[in-house]
Amino acid sequence: MLRIQRILAPVDFSERSRGAARYAEALAEHFGAEIVALHVLPPPYPEFASMDVALPVADETHARRRAHVERLLGEFAQQHWPRAKVTRVLLEGDPAARIVQYAHEHAVDLIVMATHGHGPFRRFILGSVTAKVLHDADCPVWTGVHLEDAPVPEQVAFRRVLAAVDLGPSTSRVLQWAYGFATHYRAELAALHVTISLEGRTGEYFDPDWREHLGAEVRQQLRHWVEQTGIGAELLVDFGEVPKRVAAQAAERGADLVVIGRSSAAGVLGRVRANAYAIIRESPCPVVSV
Repeated sequence: MLRIQRILAPVDFSERSRGAARYAEALAEHFGAEIVALHVLPPPYPEFASMDVALPVADETHARRRAHVERLLGEFAQQHWPRAKVTRVLLEGDPAARIVQYAHEHAVDLIVMATHGHGPFRRFILGSVTAKVLHDADCPVWTGVHLEDAPVPEQVAFRRVLAAVDLGPSTSRVLQWAYGFATHYRAELAALHVTISLEGRTGEYFDPDWREHLGAEVRQQLRHWVEQTGIGAELLVDFGEVPKRVAAQAAERGADLVVIGRSSAAGVLGRVRANAYAIIRESPCPVVSV
């Protein structure tokens, strides 16, 4: 059974992090989890690096800034998580590195954070902090380009979960997490594999029934993984550009959550910087990378 006891919610006080906070609250309430509200301050003295300013002045400025942010973090937590058990943490340094370090050292079960795209171009941009956390974190990361549009926690619902797998080493982990989450919410679970289409390659001949043959073979592999993992899920096979087809399947099925892997190994859904990032940008719903 999936257990989520500690949720790390990085806070930068933007509207996007407020949206992520709504998901964090809904998840914390459902799983009975603690929320860790984390803000990372920049190093203390960058503004004084090229100035002949006495260190006590710099210390005083930094102390005022820290006190101000501590107050803002407290207000943020009180506003967004009034019923949850919340631990407020203020660190200094590189945001991504400190988020990953804290998650690793404090046995965090899930990081919930927004991407940093803006306006109509938001789905083309994945913030550098989010990208680094996705690449380096050991625990699952919950994110998405639409988190600022999150409903109020009381209206957050998960009725359909889509697990997109590459049939590689991360497949079992993705299926287990997705199944555990779907079971908690009594949601429908579908397992999807997208394979690259062979159509459109000029100068090459393919059996006109290639899609049927390949689809049957891939479906058998997918069934093997599902049975080996010991879960129940609807099996889906699609063809085409992976991020676009995953997003299309999520939209067509009305998925409330997409679960993907973050393997460093090469593969159709491998290499975080390629397909996983693109899936997050394209997805119409939140994505958990495990």
